[in-house]
Formats: sequence, C-alpha cells, structure tokens
Amino acid sequence: MKKSVLTRYRVMAYVTAVLLILLTIGVIGKRVLDLSGFDGFVTVVGIAHGWLYVIYLVFAFDLGTKAKMPLGRLAWVLLAGTVPTAALFVERKVTREVSPLIAEDTAPKPAAV
Repeated sequence: MKKSVLTRYRVMAYVTAVLLILLTIGVIGKRVLDLSGFDGFVTVVGIAHGWLYVIYLVFAFDLGTKAKMPLGRLAWVLLAGTVPTAALFVERKVTREVSPLIAEDTAPKPAAV
C-alpha cells in the first residue's frame, strides 16, 4: 500500500473532525444559547462538513479495503466522522495499525546509465 493512501485519509479525518467540532459549537450557540449570529456559520460549516465527509468516506473506504480491514472496523472508521472528536482518536489508532503495511519506497533507486 502506498503512503499517499494513508496520508489522504489522515488529512480528511482531521478536516472532518475539526469541522464537526465547529458545527457542534455552532449548533449549541444557535439552538441552546439562542445567539443570533450563528445562523450563517452553522449553514456554511454544515454544508462544508457534509461535502467533505463524503470525500472522507471515499478515502476511508479506500484505505480500509487496501488494508483489508474487517467489516466491523471499517464501519467504525466510516462512522467516526459523524461523532465529534471520534475521527481524531480513530485516525490515531488506524495510523498505528496501518503504518506497517506501507510499502518501503524510501530506498534510493539506482541511476540509469
């Protein structure tokens, strides 16, 4: 497996997690605290999180199939983007498990003569 597969997943896991945390804060501000300035914020962050979560799903599924994850673990990885902060913890665990599977492409290639 290429390192780029894991890197894509990690970036999207962090982006999805941060946007979901911001969305949660925005919804609390809008609904619970009844603050007036959060309407636009919740709309923009909600749309961004929704679209980027779809990209997260694609990258997480790609990583899971290439790492040959069991179906239960893959489902947890896919759903981690829907629970605030869960993607951060799941990303760390997945990275530790998948890192040994990355192909060692760091060896220098001999120059063509």
